[in-house]
Amino acid sequence: MTDTLEELTDFEQKLCEHHLHLERGAPRVLQINVGWLCNLSCIHCHVTAGPTRKEIMTRETVYRILDWYDDNPMEVVDLTGGAPEMNPSFRYMVTEFKKRHAHVMDRCNLTILLQAGYEGTAEFLAEHHVEIVASMPCYSAENVNAQRGNGVFDQSIEALQLLNRIGYGIRDDLKLDLVYNPNGAFLPPDQEALEADYKRELRAHFGIEFHRLYALTNLPVARFANYLRNRGKYEDYMALLIDNFNPGSVAGLMCRDTVSVDWQGAVYDCDFNQQMNMHLGPPAPVGCGYPPLEANPHPHGSPLLRLHRRSGLKLRRNSESPFHSTGKSSQFSPIPVMGYCFQSRQASVLPTCFKKSLALL
Repeated sequence: MTDTLEELTDFEQKLCEHHLHLERGAPRVLQINVGWLCNLSCIHCHVTAGPTRKEIMTRETVYRILDWYDDNPMEVVDLTGGAPEMNPSFRYMVTEFKKRHAHVMDRCNLTILLQAGYEGTAEFLAEHHVEIVASMPCYSAENVNAQRGNGVFDQSIEALQLLNRIGYGIRDDLKLDLVYNPNGAFLPPDQEALEADYKRELRAHFGIEFHRLYALTNLPVARFANYLRNRGKYEDYMALLIDNFNPGSVAGLMCRDTVSVDWQGAVYDCDFNQQMNMHLGPPAPVGCGYPPLEANPHPHGSPLLRLHRRSGLKLRRNSESPFHSTGKSSQFSPIPVMGYCFQSRQASVLPTCFKKSLALL
């Protein structure tokens, strides 16, 4: 185990050790964070979402994104938050993107489906064949309630049973996937084995069915970073991420095919960089055989960025280069959104702090 943050391994060096490089492919996923309003306040939340948050995407920004999408369609539209269903434009967005033949995903916390004012949301999602990716940190009440709040487990079970009744998790055209996050400073177990445990326990005790389970590593940002620091575990957790680097996950990093938009319309290459205010960068690959990245100072002096500066990690400067994919070039028209330029610019470089955190499991 590494003793200090200064000794953390450079990501480019790690890629080189495994004869890998990270390069942008064709854009496939448009992920939209519609706001940080949520009915829960989970300890692992990288958005620090909660019931009192005021950061919500406006209808004007939604219109501009739809206008841009008409000229630059993508295969998948991934709606996230907060609780995306709490955005007043949520149903409008789902309806409009389905009209455009997009595969729409809803990152759902399950409990919102039972809240007053959101009745019929599950049925609406089924009517429009929206894939649901639902947070379910465990199949036991103790672990779920510890991470997400008292009573959340029972509500989540009730919501899953509701979704099963209308066909989710049963029918192939109504995808229901669950997401596991550890409730402490440790890594998730083997995903396939954990999925088998989930299926067995949820079926035996509650009659619940679902399609897939995804085991995610918590990123040390926002609320979870505070959780680690308050317990004196931040440095050890960062070292744990480095020590468990998984080269097999590099090919599937979201920065390779995702355009991520925040609630104001600013553009990033993943939802986690979004929370660090690290905008899209230039179209240069990273890894073995490529030149080192240039420094890019973070406007808010992020602790994670300072951490990686001390570690010798470098970030590349932003640029205005157009979007292009590996093997061919395609032009995308920029459109201003809430004071930003909503333009799908090519970005091969995922800031190193998140490359490490994501390249696990």
